[in-house]
Amino acid sequence: MKKEFYTAVADRRTFYGISKQPVVSDDIIKGVIEHAVKNTPTAFNSQSARVVLLLEKHHDKLWDITKEALRKIVPADKFGPTEDKINSFRNGYGTVLFFEDNNVIESLQKQFVTYKDNFPIWSQQSSGMHQFVIWTSLEIEGFGVSLQHYNELIESEVKKEWNIPTNWKLIAQMPFGKPIAQPGDKQFQPLEERIKVFK
Repeated sequence: MKKEFYTAVADRRTFYGISKQPVVSDDIIKGVIEHAVKNTPTAFNSQSARVVLLLEKHHDKLWDITKEALRKIVPADKFGPTEDKINSFRNGYGTVLFFEDNNVIESLQKQFVTYKDNFPIWSQQSSGMHQFVIWTSLEIEGFGVSLQHYNELIESEVKKEWNIPTNWKLIAQMPFGKPIAQPGDKQFQPLEERIKVFK
């Protein structure tokens, strides 16, 4: 039986210890992504989200690209921890790449000039919702998941490697795999400092 919504939201965590061992079929993973992309809201129903699923050698290649990009900017004597972190993502089963289609955003800016400055903001908000829905859904299926942002370092090479349209802007990378280490306890700031209610 699937988790009920509130439980799934509360259980969603960041997992760094993941493995390549299968948890569910690739068709189920694809279905999770299709369901999220179809049903997650977007401003003006723009449907600007674009998602790429990388599995097997494609997943490994992404993190090889990321490691080499970081090697160029991290001093050699300090590269060990960085390499370990990237290897932890590469050890996973797959990665979801999140993009936004700039052509859609620019078209809406031209159609609705009054709101033109807001469309890039709304695009980011929608991408965040897509990330949350897919993240939570993958965890429901039994995966450990995290969200990474190596965008500027790898975007050009990613587009070249997988023939991604130039108008797609890379927003985030989401490695996932079978959990092999549990996250620590999560700390919460007092809700009364974060929420106001008036009635």
